[in-house]
Amino acid sequence: MSSFRTFFHAARNAGARRSLHADPATSERGSVLVIVIWICLGLVALTLYFADSMTSELRAADNRAAEITARQAVAGGTRYAAYVLSQYATEGAVPDLNEYESEAFPIGEASVWFIGRDPSQVAGSDPVFGLVDEASKLNLNTVSRSMLEALPNITPELVEAIISWRSRNAAGAGDNTYGRLDPPRVNKGAPFESVDELRLVYGATLDLLFGEDTNRNGALDDNENDSEQSAPRDNGDGLLQPGILEYVTIYSREPNTRASGARRVNVSTAANREQVRPALRQRFGQARGDQILLAIGPQEINSIAEFMVRGRLTTDEWSQIRGEITTSNGATLQGLINVNTASETVLACIPGIGLENAAAIVAYRLANPDLQGSFFWLTEVLTPPSLIRAGQYLTDRSYQFSADVAAVGISGRGYCREKTVFDLIQGTARIVYHQDLTAYGWALGFQVRQIVRDARERRT
Repeated sequence: MSSFRTFFHAARNAGARRSLHADPATSERGSVLVIVIWICLGLVALTLYFADSMTSELRAADNRAAEITARQAVAGGTRYAAYVLSQYATEGAVPDLNEYESEAFPIGEASVWFIGRDPSQVAGSDPVFGLVDEASKLNLNTVSRSMLEALPNITPELVEAIISWRSRNAAGAGDNTYGRLDPPRVNKGAPFESVDELRLVYGATLDLLFGEDTNRNGALDDNENDSEQSAPRDNGDGLLQPGILEYVTIYSREPNTRASGARRVNVSTAANREQVRPALRQRFGQARGDQILLAIGPQEINSIAEFMVRGRLTTDEWSQIRGEITTSNGATLQGLINVNTASETVLACIPGIGLENAAAIVAYRLANPDLQGSFFWLTEVLTPPSLIRAGQYLTDRSYQFSADVAAVGISGRGYCREKTVFDLIQGTARIVYHQDLTAYGWALGFQVRQIVRDARERRT
């Protein structure tokens, strides 16, 4: 042990003597080497930094290009919807889903969907695809107080506020209430110009407007069925509870003219009905034409459905005369609900139908899908008094449709969603409303999301 200690001290002293006599040039070269090494390390670090930045920029540019691709695909999808409506939604007809593409159809390198609704089914976990008939909803500018009160979860305060907001003689009413809001405003006292204007109405909370369907796709997404785990708040019962926006519109109206453009005959009074007698005699014979008017009697009628019921018309007779008559002198008929496309919830709001008859109507539609070009089939479901009462709110024609277009870019990158409402009263599809819904989040359901993820993984 002592010999090892002696050797260590000797070696240390020798190293110290060598350091005292070291060549200064050698020390300088060592310092330069250290500096060069540090510079090289710095350059390597900068290279790695810029390489990572370029990779991020490349990915960002790729995502941006995919987003532009999706947005342009949505524009193409909107033009395609206009074409479909111009071809198949003529004279108030509702396009059949078999007549056009609505799900995952390609436009360029993107895939496009029309997010729609199935009025015959309860909302499931995956969205339904197709164009949406605006006449399948309640028109905020014409719906009655009792019909509004029948909507699920609506409050009496909101019903009163909606009626006041659209009433011309109520302009400025309740300004003290609206003036205290942030931002302050006044009661409009004029018709609604968009459905989203409801957000300005007093008492229209987001919970009432959106319900559990915060992305407004009509489907029960995972975050809408997990109770309090994530927004929005929901009851986790496996059923979607939509808000008021799901059931209302402001666009439903139809022309009060014949196919030729001529005015229809107003048959609301007995005196006016004499004008339609020649047409009835010409089509059905003198005896039958007179029999129809005699069955209706002298009383005033409120709808063409009442004319159909009281005149005891057959389905063939009704198809021949339906487009010739009206009970209004207006240029258009606003707010009528298409009984062939309205959901059970909307049908239940209509006087004369209610909850029980609404379910029966939906069941009959499912069992007889080929009879929906007319509403004559309602005679098989409703009693004459019920149909007469409901008739003034009903139609079997639609002239406004919304295309809720969503697109995903190449390999599942990029997402865009825009909603457009088309009006076809003038014969061509004219845009009357457009809204970007991309910020509402993913609206294509779990299955499409999984397909998109698989495509992205295959690319990478």
